[in-house]
Amino acid sequence: MKFCKGLRFIILFISLLLSFASNAQRMDALNQTPTYKELMDTLQSFSHDHEWLELYAMGPSDYGLPIHLCVVNGAGDSLQTFAKAQTETTVLFNNAIHPGEPDGINATIIWLNELKENPTLLKSLPLVAIIPAYNIGGMHNRSSTSRANQNGPLEYGFRGNAQNLDLNRDFIKMDSQNAFTFSTIFHALDPDVFVDNHVSNGANYQYTLTYIAPVRERIPPALRSLMYNHLIPELSTTIKKNHGYDLFPYVDLKGRTPSEGIISFNDLPRYSMGYTSLFNTISFTVETHMLKPFDSRVDATYAFMKEIINWSYKNSKRIEKSREEAYQFDLNQKSFYYNYRLSNKKDSILFKGYAHSFPINKYTNQPRLLYDEEDPYEHYIPWYKYYDYKDSLQVPKYYIVGGQEGDVTRRLEVNNIKYRRVLKDTVMTLGTYFIKDYKVFNTPYEGHFRLFDSRALQSLKMVPLKRGDLIISTRQKGCRFIHSVLHPECEDSYFSWNFFDSYLQQKEYFSSYVFVEKIDEILLNDQTLMDEFNEKKRLDEGFRNSEREQLNFIYERSNYFEKNTYKVLPVFYEP
Repeated sequence: MKFCKGLRFIILFISLLLSFASNAQRMDALNQTPTYKELMDTLQSFSHDHEWLELYAMGPSDYGLPIHLCVVNGAGDSLQTFAKAQTETTVLFNNAIHPGEPDGINATIIWLNELKENPTLLKSLPLVAIIPAYNIGGMHNRSSTSRANQNGPLEYGFRGNAQNLDLNRDFIKMDSQNAFTFSTIFHALDPDVFVDNHVSNGANYQYTLTYIAPVRERIPPALRSLMYNHLIPELSTTIKKNHGYDLFPYVDLKGRTPSEGIISFNDLPRYSMGYTSLFNTISFTVETHMLKPFDSRVDATYAFMKEIINWSYKNSKRIEKSREEAYQFDLNQKSFYYNYRLSNKKDSILFKGYAHSFPINKYTNQPRLLYDEEDPYEHYIPWYKYYDYKDSLQVPKYYIVGGQEGDVTRRLEVNNIKYRRVLKDTVMTLGTYFIKDYKVFNTPYEGHFRLFDSRALQSLKMVPLKRGDLIISTRQKGCRFIHSVLHPECEDSYFSWNFFDSYLQQKEYFSSYVFVEKIDEILLNDQTLMDEFNEKKRLDEGFRNSEREQLNFIYERSNYFEKNTYKVLPVFYEP
């Protein structure tokens, strides 16, 4: 177990924590994190005293206070700073999406103090932007008990925001104002590198610093090569050399213990780094280990931040080139792959863990998992790091979305998706999505009874379009985002997040005593339907004995049924 190394770091840490406190006698400075007010007071003071730090209120949060952005090495003016970010290498950090995991907050202040002490460091930095406190509501909900598995700090914020949403599940559905503000920040900067600072919750092991990187099969080859062949190995080397920490993949267990293997985390677009990866930003989630002392976790987070900033500055041209190649790769793709599943293929990885046993707990009388920190080991364990796609779609030229879908339109706009409007009512031959099947979770998940395992039948039909409908070209930088949200079968599509539930409900019905008089006319004019009806009666006894089922069978296949709206999404495509 590694504690803060070096007297200089300890002095920095104590001084910054004492600067947060209104009472200089607060004890245990190395185990404290600031309140929201203390953090903002400190940052306001920094920006007032140092022209190299710009502080901007970027938009609302659900708590009612604005979300701020700190920028180091900007241009001194908001318009010029964001223009610079768009054209030069930019690194964006996000802190306190889960305020009970505040390591990034403290690490940020330590890094800023380091720049204050040695301003010459600014000459060898890219533009660095930091969201100091994303979940403001959660920061205000402080306690000492909500993180039962975590070793410090003494007080901290809460995982849920003011609406009790987990904001790290909200980047596609965007139920929170925070998510809209994040998208505004993200697209204003177009960061080349993004890092979300967290604390893990899971197994016990020797590492202080772990990371989540994107599913390699999901990202374009240029970024895959840059991240896995260069960035991660080089970052691992410099963090170990300069700070003494091993950088290890996030310990997501295949079974109950690490000896059964670990898996690569499936970074779906609902998560911050899954979302940012859709726009070919090099993305990481830092996960320090919950059981390590708070000061060690902060030091490790600081190490990751410092070294990825330095790497980004030194590899600026390589980053820009890889991102441009990634965009061109996306635009040239004929197919889009989705619904990735963990492969059975495995590698092995050298792992530093602790021996475990399953003694009987005296209260539950059941075996419990017990790690023995006095018995460390180092050996190879299985590593399931590969994914296979389950489904694919042929990339259309355009998607068309009904202009009535204002919630969808607002989300496309804030995500910088370009579209044009239909200028007058017309009819076009377009691909349609008829929802053949779907499942619904029976408990709410982040405010939704989410849909899954959806299957949409696609067919070309004459579709009436009205003035104001959206025409969205897939030949744009956000094409992977567009497919991910508009194709209904994708894991985090707008359909899966209930944006189109109203189209799954039938609106008109029939009275049996009236409709029974119409069936003679319907069947005599449709021999195919007559044959299908008689065959079903012959084979299905329950159907044969139910007037309602027989009438409904005919009704759903007749011209009286709402075929153009029921289970037909207001999303179309031009092949």
